[in-house]
Amino acid sequence: MSLADTRDPNSLSSKLRRKRDVKLRQIITDISAKNNAVKIIDVGGTLGYWERVGLDFLRSNNAHIILVNLHATELSNLGENTDIFENIVGNGCDLSQIADGQFDLAHSNSVIEHVYGWANMKAFAKEFARVAKSYYIQTPYYWFPVDPHFYKMPFFHWMPKAVRARLLMAFPLAYRGRIATIEEARHVVAGADLLNGKKMQFLFPDAKLNYEKFMGLRKSMIACKK
Repeated sequence: MSLADTRDPNSLSSKLRRKRDVKLRQIITDISAKNNAVKIIDVGGTLGYWERVGLDFLRSNNAHIILVNLHATELSNLGENTDIFENIVGNGCDLSQIADGQFDLAHSNSVIEHVYGWANMKAFAKEFARVAKSYYIQTPYYWFPVDPHFYKMPFFHWMPKAVRARLLMAFPLAYRGRIATIEEARHVVAGADLLNGKKMQFLFPDAKLNYEKFMGLRKSMIACKK
């Protein structure tokens, strides 16, 4: 069974996400108990993610969640859940349409590693600290030997970028399969830039950094400011 097999409820990823959901629900419960409601901005968010957290749970805590995605094509079909969710097009590195402190909680799950470069990561972190009183940011850990984006080849993300690009053209390591051109391969490599703990703590100095582990090794990080 692969690390990335999220469809199987018994997979490693599913088990870790269930544990993660317990922590997130506690944060939401605490905020709701204090404010009688909770306003959340979720950058890169999907309806499916929050369905796993629990729609009845969210309603019981008077949660309202803004899902922010780069393109209209990425926005969720909210169906009958517009009492909880709202979709907007936006960029987590520039949330200038959002006022300071407008939300109780800023949330992202496996997003910051995809913003293309350190400057954008710093902008992303600055915006999270600006728009919300608390935040919860999860990302894979650089020093775990398997990058979940390229799980078919352990140690892939520790190789030089030029080598990774060539490997993506030679083998179906990416989710979409083999990459056709070197330009596209370089773009894919640049779009999955994992962080270590030192960089994560620099980006979120007010956060407590928690690690999820597998077989004693740190697999992912959660920067959490309550």
